[in-house]
Amino acid sequence: MSENLLDGFRSHEHWLREALREAELAAAGGEVPVGAVVVRDGQILGRGRNQVEQLQDATAHAEILALGAASDRAQSWRLDGATLYVTLEPCTMCAGALLLARIQTLVFGAVDPRAGAVVSCARLLQGNPYRHAVEVVGGILAPQCSELLQSFFQRRRRDG
Repeated sequence: MSENLLDGFRSHEHWLREALREAELAAAGGEVPVGAVVVRDGQILGRGRNQVEQLQDATAHAEILALGAASDRAQSWRLDGATLYVTLEPCTMCAGALLLARIQTLVFGAVDPRAGAVVSCARLLQGNPYRHAVEVVGGILAPQCSELLQSFFQRRRRDG
C-alpha cells in the first residue's frame, strides 16, 4: 500500500472512531447505535447519533443530525468538500440528505443488508439526478461497527 493510501486509510479510521463514540453514546441512551461526524479541513463540523426514540422523530438519524449540526456551524446547507463518516451504511433518507448537502465523500463502517441505500439494497449515490458525484469508501472499522450493532440487538432481544 502506498504511503498516501495508508495515510488516507489512517485518517478515515481516526474520524470513524469519532463516529463510533457517538454510536456508543446512542447505545447508552437506548438508541440503535449509529453515529456520524462531518469533517472538513481536518475539523469536525457536526456530530450526530441516533435519537429517534429520545426525540420521537423518525428522521432523527445520526447522519441527519450530524448534517444539521455541520450546516449550523458552517452557516450554510452546502457542505462542499466535507466528508460524512458514519458507522452504518446510510438508508434512503440519509443518502438523499448527503446528496442535497453536497457531501464530497462518504465513509461508512458496516453495510446494512436490510436498509442500506448505498451498496446493499440500492445504489442511490450512483447516477443520481443531482449530478453530484460522491466518493464512497465502505468497510472502514466494519468489524467494530458491526459488533456494536449486533451486541445491542442481542441485549435487546435478551432483555425484552
